[in-house]
Amino acid sequence: MRLLLDTHALLWWLSDNPQLTKPATRAIANTRNTVIVSAASAWEIATRVRLGKLPTAVDLVADFVAQMEREGFQLLAVSVEHAIRGGMLPGPHKDPFDRMLIAQAQAEHLPIVSNETAFDAYGVRRVW
Repeated sequence: MRLLLDTHALLWWLSDNPQLTKPATRAIANTRNTVIVSAASAWEIATRVRLGKLPTAVDLVADFVAQMEREGFQLLAVSVEHAIRGGMLPGPHKDPFDRMLIAQAQAEHLPIVSNETAFDAYGVRRVW
């Protein structure tokens, strides 16, 4: 199975945070699964580091691609289709990073590892 990680799931995986549920942890750790990280998550993490809201991720931002390679995760670029889909998503959910992850999950037919119940309204399969 291919899985898209929400930004918090990625950060919790990298920090062994117990907030990552057992089913989510098992799915990420399963070597038969392909774990995918969006460029939107890199953008979100870098933005939060710049704003001082995520100081613990400074080293991650400095070496993001290499860290993802060490984890065996694949990277997903933001395409024009993703951008248009994300921009056109209906509903009140305003977080641009979440909207992009929803759009990518829809376009690429990927379940997303996330605790965000708001994703359910968009028909995205969620692993949590």
